[in-house]
Amino acid sequence: MTGIDGRRAPPGHDGSSPKGSAMTPSETLDRGRAAFAEHRWGEAFDALADADETGALHAADLERMSTAAILLGRDAVGMDLATRAHEAFLGIEDAAGAARCATWIGIYLMGKGDDARAGGWLARAKRIAAEDPAAEPAEALLHVAAALDQLYSGAVPTAAATFATAFSLGRRFHDRDAMALAQLGEGQAKIMLDDLPGGLALLDEAMVAVTAGEISAVASGIVYCSVIGTCHLAFDVRRAQQWTIALDHWCGERPDMVMFSGQCQAHRAALYCFHGAWTDAMDAARVAQERAGVGDWSGRFGAWYEEGEVHRLRGEFDAAEVAFHRAGETGYPPQPGLALLRLAQGRVRLARSLIREAIEHVDPATRRQWLAAVVEIELAAGDRAAARAAADELDASTPADAMPMMRAVTARSDASVRLEEGDARGALARLRAAWTTWEELDAPYEAARCRVLAAQASRSLGDEASAAMDLAAARDVFAELGAVPDVLRVDGLARGSSASRGLPLTRREIEVVRLVAEGLTNRAIAGRLYLSEKTVDRHLSNVFAKLGISSRAAATAYAYEHALI
Repeated sequence: MTGIDGRRAPPGHDGSSPKGSAMTPSETLDRGRAAFAEHRWGEAFDALADADETGALHAADLERMSTAAILLGRDAVGMDLATRAHEAFLGIEDAAGAARCATWIGIYLMGKGDDARAGGWLARAKRIAAEDPAAEPAEALLHVAAALDQLYSGAVPTAAATFATAFSLGRRFHDRDAMALAQLGEGQAKIMLDDLPGGLALLDEAMVAVTAGEISAVASGIVYCSVIGTCHLAFDVRRAQQWTIALDHWCGERPDMVMFSGQCQAHRAALYCFHGAWTDAMDAARVAQERAGVGDWSGRFGAWYEEGEVHRLRGEFDAAEVAFHRAGETGYPPQPGLALLRLAQGRVRLARSLIREAIEHVDPATRRQWLAAVVEIELAAGDRAAARAAADELDASTPADAMPMMRAVTARSDASVRLEEGDARGALARLRAAWTTWEELDAPYEAARCRVLAAQASRSLGDEASAAMDLAAARDVFAELGAVPDVLRVDGLARGSSASRGLPLTRREIEVVRLVAEGLTNRAIAGRLYLSEKTVDRHLSNVFAKLGISSRAAATAYAYEHALI
C-alpha cells in the first residue's frame, strides 16, 4: 500500500498483520498510537497513514501523524498534516487544539526563515485565542512564539521578559512544552545579555524536563540542540560536551528519526575539531550533511561550517572555500571561519573588511565569541590600536568566574597584542596561563598556538633556548594534526631564528627589512611600526651601511637569502 507521501509501506505495515490476517481500522489505529507513544516514528506514520485511508483519524491522530512525518524528515507532508489537524480541531470546535496547531506551524516556519507564512499562522492562532476563552491554554506557546520573534529581531531584553511570561502561563496551564521552551529562550537571552550564570542555570533546568521525558519529542530536540549551541556561545565546552553525548544517545534510541540527527552530528563535529580529532570531525560533518539532505534542514549550516573549519586548519583552502559557501547558502554568515580563511590566503584587507562588517550585526554573545578573530586579523593588518581595542573589549566582558575556555581565549588575545606592543614579559605570563588551560581542556591545536606565541615572546627576551623548545613542541602537535599552514609558519620562525643569530642588524632594523621585502613604502612602514617616517629613513640608512648595499631591491634579496620573512 502507498502512503500519502507516495512511499510504499514496508512489509507488515500495509494494513495487514505479518501473517496476512486483516486488521480492522481500529486495530491499525491503535498500533499507530502505540508506536507513536514508543517513539517508533516510521511504524507510527505507516500505521496512521493506513488508518487515514479508512477515514479513521481524529484531529489528535492527525497531529501525531504530522509530528511523526516531521521527525522522519518529511517536511512538506508534515506541514500538510499539521494543517489538516488544525482544520479538524476547528471542525470539532476545539479552539485550544486549533490554536496550538497553528502556533506550532508558525514556530516551525519561523525556524526555517519563512517569516511571511509564519506570521500568517501565528496571527490566526492569536485570533482564535482572542475569540474563544477555551483557547486560553494556547497563550503560553503563543508567548514563546512572540518572544522568539523578539529574540530574532534583536530585542533581547524584551524577549527575556516575554519568555518569563510564557513560562508563568505554561505553569498555569500545565503546558510542559511551553515551560521548557520558555526556559530555553530566557536562558539564551540572559547569555546574550552577559548574564552567563543565570542563563546557564535556566538551560540546565530546561534540560531536566527533557531528560525526565516530560516534554514532546519535537520540543526535546529543539531544547537539546539549542542548549548545546548556546553552551558553545558561552564558551562552556564541558557543558556542550556533556549535552552532546546525551543528544547522541537520545538520537541513537530513535534510529529512524531524521530531524535533529544532522544537528547532533554537526555538534559532534565541532567537539571533535576542538579536541584535535579532525578526521572524526570531517566524518561527523559529512554524516550531518547526509542527514540534512534527507530532511534535517536545521543541521545544514553546522555541517558545512565545521567541514570548512577542518579544511581551513589543514590548509585545504579551495575545499574550505566551497564548504563555507555552502554554509552561507543557509542564510547565516559563515564567520569567523571565512574571514580567517581570507587571512590564511594572504588577503588581509578582505579578511579585515569581512570580520568588521559581520561583527557589527550580531548579538553581544556572538560578538564576544568573534573578538579573538578580530584581534588576530587586526594584528595581521598592522592596526595595533584596533587589535588592542578588541582585546580590551574581550577582557572587559570576561568576568573573574568566567568559563576556563573564555579565560584562555581572552588571555591569548591580550598576549598577542602585548607582544606587538613590546611587552614580551607580560605576554609570556598570560600565554603560560592560557596554555595550561587549553591543555586541561584537551584542546591541542589551541595549546600549540599559545606555545608559538610564547616562543616569540621568549625570543624577544633573548631566551632562544625556551623559544626553540616551544617551537619544536608546537610543530610536533601541528604535524600530528595535519595543520600544514601552522607547520610552515613554525618552520619559518625557526629558520628566522637561526638566520638572525649573528646578523649585524638590530631587531628593529630586521623588522624594517622585512617590511621593505613586503613592498611597503617608508611611509607605510612608519605607520605599521608606529614610528616617524624620518626614523624609518634612518633605520634603512643604517641597514644599507651595515650590509654594504644601496637599494631596496638588494635589501629584499638579503631578507629572502637569510630567511627573515
